[in-house]
Amino acid sequence: MSTHTLDVKGQLCPIPVIRTQNQAKKLAPGDILEVLCTDPGVINDIPAWCRINGHTVLGSETKEDGKLIIITLEIGA
Repeated sequence: MSTHTLDVKGQLCPIPVIRTQNQAKKLAPGDILEVLCTDPGVINDIPAWCRINGHTVLGSETKEDGKLIIITLEIGA
């Protein structure tokens, strides 16, 4: 298991989800992916994508007065 970071700051929907999907395809089951975002739509979009695709959202947090959103997910099988 390893941890990876995907920076999609400044990208608007649907690009953060598409780039998350593309990165997830390169990772192994059990790997952790931290997605750094600025589009508030990802708070709903990435968890929905995870549910559909068998990945697990481990957590989400906002920083920089809500301008930075970090979603951490575990890649499923």
